[in-house]
Amino acid sequence: MTPSTRPTDAYAEQPVTRTVQELATDLDRGLSADEARRRQREVGRNEIAEKEEPLWHRVFRRFWGPIPWMIEVAAILSAMVQKWEDFVIILIMLLVNAGLDFLQEHRALNALKALKKRLAAEVVVLRDGRFQTLPARELVPGDVVKLRIGDIVPADVQLARGDYLLVDQSALTGESLPVSKNAGEVAYANTIVKQGEMLAVVVNTGERTNFHTVVSLVAKAQLEERSHFQRMVIKIGNFLIVITVALVLLILMVALFRHENFIEIARFALVLTVAAIPVALPAVLSVTMAIGALNLARRQAIVSKLTAIEELAGVDVFCSDKTGTLTQNRMQVADPVVFEGHDEQELFVTAVLASREENQDPIEIPLFEYLRDHFPDVDLSAYRQVHFTPFDPVRKRTEAEIQAGDWRFTAIKGAAQVLMELAQVEEARAKTIQKELDALAAKGYRVLAVARAEGGRVELIGLIPLFDPPRADSRQVIEDMRAHGVQVKMVTGDNIAIAREIGRMLGLTGRAIRPHELKGLGNEELFLLARIVSKGILKRLSPEVDETEAERFAAQIVDEVEKAFETAELEGGFLKAHESAIIRVIETVDIFAEVVPEDKYYIVDTLQKADHIVGMTGDGVNDAPALKKADCGIAVANATDAARAAADIILTAPGLSVINEAIKQARITFERMKSYSI
Repeated sequence: MTPSTRPTDAYAEQPVTRTVQELATDLDRGLSADEARRRQREVGRNEIAEKEEPLWHRVFRRFWGPIPWMIEVAAILSAMVQKWEDFVIILIMLLVNAGLDFLQEHRALNALKALKKRLAAEVVVLRDGRFQTLPARELVPGDVVKLRIGDIVPADVQLARGDYLLVDQSALTGESLPVSKNAGEVAYANTIVKQGEMLAVVVNTGERTNFHTVVSLVAKAQLEERSHFQRMVIKIGNFLIVITVALVLLILMVALFRHENFIEIARFALVLTVAAIPVALPAVLSVTMAIGALNLARRQAIVSKLTAIEELAGVDVFCSDKTGTLTQNRMQVADPVVFEGHDEQELFVTAVLASREENQDPIEIPLFEYLRDHFPDVDLSAYRQVHFTPFDPVRKRTEAEIQAGDWRFTAIKGAAQVLMELAQVEEARAKTIQKELDALAAKGYRVLAVARAEGGRVELIGLIPLFDPPRADSRQVIEDMRAHGVQVKMVTGDNIAIAREIGRMLGLTGRAIRPHELKGLGNEELFLLARIVSKGILKRLSPEVDETEAERFAAQIVDEVEKAFETAELEGGFLKAHESAIIRVIETVDIFAEVVPEDKYYIVDTLQKADHIVGMTGDGVNDAPALKKADCGIAVANATDAARAAADIILTAPGLSVINEAIKQARITFERMKSYSI
């Protein structure tokens, strides 16, 4: 076997049998220990390679550059004119400034380490015909692994045997709900198994996994990049150096021309140089930012990178993750739909009876909460679950046989289409229910249908829409940011319908797009282009054709193009837009939906290229690259370790209102810094 260069998603397009053949493995015996060792020598360990800068280089770098050069020259000149007190003070300033900078970078380097720790530590793998527990770093392509509830997927795999897995892949995509996967589909490294058990074939490991993309993007956001204010200070320093050198040369030339005492003139020139160099500038700026950081800490915003304060003061565009940042990251019941002949209490009692609270399923938790809040007098102890059948993606429903005294029935909840078939709903009523479903789907709600089966008859009771609600203060925070001149954009991995509905609740009512629409022509633009081109070609070939015939011909061509999209022969966005056009789109769009970490990084990077100072808020591993790339990254309360490590500011209180307080404080601090510098 030679190391695979195929992307993980390519394996989802072929049967498992072909993958097994390509990787020369066996689903019943796995690889032999000798073969696994040989493959590991070829492809390396299943881990992210450490590429740390040597400690000596990190220390030395603090003393290299325009600002350190100014201070070092001032120290040398002070020693030359034997002003030892000045020499000691300048040296202390140089060391203190370098030390503070070193500590800031040391904290920032934890971003990559936090991401690397996310990989699974151990895994159950089939080797030599028997299952054994091995460190995840020992996996190689072709290994057969067992994935169970609670496991972190240790590498990119193709699912081979078993019923199904319910996988939380929010670390990569930002989706608020787990995704169901069956045999033949792929699961990615660092995602979490929430339900099910399956055998899987490892297809990519280490730096070939999709998760490595997240890590490489964090690394790509250079740690040594200087802030806007730092670059301005360096320009001031460079200007002063040039002016000082010019003055010294002028003084020396005049002294030589006048035949004055060269030693005295040289001493005067050295004193002038020391006085002209702003040796206290870096130290004063650091102290000013440290005081600003202390004030922010009192407002429950911890600053891990001092330069973030002046960046936050200048932020004019704020990109925010949705799930867990603008929203609560917990499902909530929207307005339920109760069918005729039933009531709301009956709907939720039946739904809860078809659930198990101890499973802590994110879909079922809000059902129990709603019942307790709205119908506190209901006594569930009067009902006994005789038999419980959990949800699976084939049957698409959960069932429970219930005994309540002499009354025995089956409580059912699940996909609306499945329950409508079970209830044998007549056509007219089915159309009415479908309209309700379409209206809820347009808002991006996850809908549960609830039914009761008794005596061989299934009766629909109603529909329960679920959604991840916004935080209580999110809308006000966005309005306050706009009042401060900051444009706010939502960037989410959830589908565009959910994004639009949450955006409406938050006052983000502008345009919403998907990534492929961002980088190329959208469907509507392409259809318009097809209409124009087809009419032009027809009239060129047959000038006698009238406008009506040309329109008819163009309509046929557009129909063919639409069919190509529906059959996936073409993808929206395959015609690339110019970078200037992309920048214009990003600047005007309010909501970006169905994005992955690379898209978030790209959006932030593009805004920066357009001379915007960009802030970013997030809470997940998938937000880490964009948090690191942004001029000021803010991790919200309860964020993952990776997000906290990548961020410049960490919020310690729930909600986002502290961000506006941080902006006000940062602007006050920035004004103080600017006053001193100028």
